[in-house]
Amino acid sequence: MKPPVPEIAPNDPQHSVSTRFVLELARALHSHGTPAHRLEALLSTVAARLGLTAEFFSTPTSIMVGFGDLVEQRVHLMRVEPGEPNLGHISRLGAITRDLIENGMSPTEGLRRIQALLSEPPRWPRWLSLLAFVLSSGAVACFLRVFTSDVFIAAALGLLTGCIAIFCTRNESWRHVTEPLAAFLVTTVALSIDTVTHSGTGYATSLAGLVVLLPGLTFTIALTELSTRHLASGTARLSGALIVFLGLGFGLALGAKLGIYIGTNFGLSVPPEGLSWMPHTSLPFWTEWLALLVAPLAFTVLLNAEARDAGWVVLACGAAYLTSRFAGAAMGEELGAFLGAFVVSAGSNLIARYFRRSAMVTVVPGLLILVPGSIGFRSVTSLLGQQVEVGVATGFRVLIIGISLAAGLLAGNVVASSARRRM
Repeated sequence: MKPPVPEIAPNDPQHSVSTRFVLELARALHSHGTPAHRLEALLSTVAARLGLTAEFFSTPTSIMVGFGDLVEQRVHLMRVEPGEPNLGHISRLGAITRDLIENGMSPTEGLRRIQALLSEPPRWPRWLSLLAFVLSSGAVACFLRVFTSDVFIAAALGLLTGCIAIFCTRNESWRHVTEPLAAFLVTTVALSIDTVTHSGTGYATSLAGLVVLLPGLTFTIALTELSTRHLASGTARLSGALIVFLGLGFGLALGAKLGIYIGTNFGLSVPPEGLSWMPHTSLPFWTEWLALLVAPLAFTVLLNAEARDAGWVVLACGAAYLTSRFAGAAMGEELGAFLGAFVVSAGSNLIARYFRRSAMVTVVPGLLILVPGSIGFRSVTSLLGQQVEVGVATGFRVLIIGISLAAGLLAGNVVASSARRRM
């Protein structure tokens, strides 16, 4: 890495270009979900490389950047709406940053590349995104070990969730009701089918159909930010995750009531032999391993990662899941979550260092397969069902697992940083 350049005077023409580059980079990284501790550290390095004196403050919906000495500081406030996760953009923004820090690229060229990146059309076509919703829901149903017929029901519910999510994303007035609306419709369908077939898996298929909307990843990132003393960002992000959980729980409670009512009335007109095509057979053992391959490929599309990173995403998810599963079976669920996050974090940072790429490309999908979103979902539904003790106990379990994941992330970062210094 080249040494930092001397500080630029505010009246220097280069100061304006460098300032604009830092602001545009901050906005782009923030809108794609970069956590506060990574964002502020990266922007501080970029500012020092450009000869700028700057301080940064990030929350989930805004960024404040102050340039100059404390007395004469000019503060820029940017209102940023969190966008869809886009690991492809994060990877390429990381490449732009490395070219500026290590290869001496000019901020003017960096601005041009950022603007070109943000003006590109969506990486994946809409039909492939819908297919990813279907595959991810079917894969999660396999992890939940439901019946064979329930996997197809969960896949259909995933398609319904995908259609709702895409519709609400394109309509601003519907954007803020995506989670409760999806939970209501998906649960209505799932419980109607469950009441008719008497399978007892209605809530499991609902969970599988809604898994993409669960804010477990947001919850874990919030705890990580709190652990790194980014209290404002962590608290705000944690509050946002809790609101989404409550919205999903509210939609589920309404959908369950309506679904049971519809299923009860419809079941009276369906003879038992009419359901013989939906046998309650257990899933073969190999479906779990197939799901472990299918789910990361679906995450690659849903997280807008680049096709060349699909292999790394599969590797990260496989390592996280297997470590968590076998360590959890031997030493407890909390330690399994810690070790799974540790392996993903340390491995991602070392791979990122060796191959010159962003660690978030593999950290995010690796965490996505570990996060306790499904447990939090059960906690909210228990509370809404007047099972207060069960709901509180389950919520406390979510918190412990979330803290274990955050500790694993931080420990992996420390180990990877120590290993880099010895290289």
